[in-house]
Amino acid sequence: MAVFLRKSTNISKYLFSNAKLASVYSSRIIGCPKSTWENVEMGPPDAILGLTEAFKSDTSANKVNLGVGAYRDDDGKPWVLPSVREAERIMTDNKLEKEYAGIAGFPEYTKYCAQLTFGEDSEVVKEGLNSTTAAVAGTGALRIGAEFISRWYKPSKCIYLPTPTWGNHKPIFRDAGLELKEYRYYNPKTVGFDFEGCMEDLSRIPDNSIVLLHACAHNPTGIDPKPENWREMSQLFKKKQFLAYFDMAYQGFASGDTDRDAFAIRHFASERIPIVVAQSFSKNFGLYGERAGTFTVVSQTAEEQARVTSQLKILIRPLYSNPPINGMRIVTQILSSKELKQKWMSDVVTMADRIISMRQLLVDNLAKLGSSHNWSHITDQIGMFCFTGLNTSQVERLTKEFHVYMTKDGRISMAGVTTKNVEYVAKAIHEVSK
Repeated sequence: MAVFLRKSTNISKYLFSNAKLASVYSSRIIGCPKSTWENVEMGPPDAILGLTEAFKSDTSANKVNLGVGAYRDDDGKPWVLPSVREAERIMTDNKLEKEYAGIAGFPEYTKYCAQLTFGEDSEVVKEGLNSTTAAVAGTGALRIGAEFISRWYKPSKCIYLPTPTWGNHKPIFRDAGLELKEYRYYNPKTVGFDFEGCMEDLSRIPDNSIVLLHACAHNPTGIDPKPENWREMSQLFKKKQFLAYFDMAYQGFASGDTDRDAFAIRHFASERIPIVVAQSFSKNFGLYGERAGTFTVVSQTAEEQARVTSQLKILIRPLYSNPPINGMRIVTQILSSKELKQKWMSDVVTMADRIISMRQLLVDNLAKLGSSHNWSHITDQIGMFCFTGLNTSQVERLTKEFHVYMTKDGRISMAGVTTKNVEYVAKAIHEVSK
């Protein structure tokens, strides 16, 4: 037996140094399959991460990354909000413990987040009709909602998404077992909102359908319906008894005004249209890595709200048991303090104003270069992202000839544009589009 073990050890050492022989040995000599996971296919690379990797490997001194989905300051550096730094200082001084939060998160957190979403004077909040739970940022909130709808929304298992929409929406809802369909949203001819096409498509889909809506700063286009569009859409939703699924990732970040950016949600809620809301604090609080967010279902009665809350907890418990606490604490510290909340709102304005000013500077520089195109859609759009209207071949030229990186559909992150590179970016866009 000892001799056999010594021989086995020697064979193992040899095989570990020769992968090909190890495969033959395991499959032919031992009689095992080549690998337990040999049927696993190589997945496609993530479009945004692939773009970032290509940018990093580019050695050009003029390279510009317009694909990043996070706010950057005018030096192109990540920016931690001063209000967040202050909240963290207070938290450190208070020497907080690291115990689990409840399944739905801290009650103070969900309370202040609901007020931010619906407004402090909202009937939804006053009457306690909101079942608001902490979530692992916007992605986690969307998935909780998808699972809840898949399990409990009886009229339909089909969700209608705007064309285009955030790339992660489709796998989130598909993996929860929902059927995916689309409605018109973007008009490539005007590089604007296709209101007529949108309303026509929505009027044709079955009653009681689930419809996804971007509350503000539509991703990836940056194109939002006007207030009058939202009002008309709400009447159609009410008539067709749709369930409105709002994704709000940019409240305050879009316009600098948290109330303005929440207009659609608050209007639909006031019209008593059935709604659910996925709220993320990654962008507007700059808490990208903290993964802070909420998911909310609005009920008709307090008794219904209690039942919905119980089922959300039952759903969350086997997924991750409890939400991460640090991001929740930062948001709660800010929203519960009048002084800190004011500082945060000032920080939000700083981010929004920089993005807005970069849009104008880009358009101004294109005009200065003599571009014959109408670039007004760049300033008409809102939020971090901008649909430039550039086609795939133009985008490829931008990357190969000018080292300017963006997604193939011509979407750019305005956070990547700075006062230092805006002239170069404008020149590059002009060269490929003239």
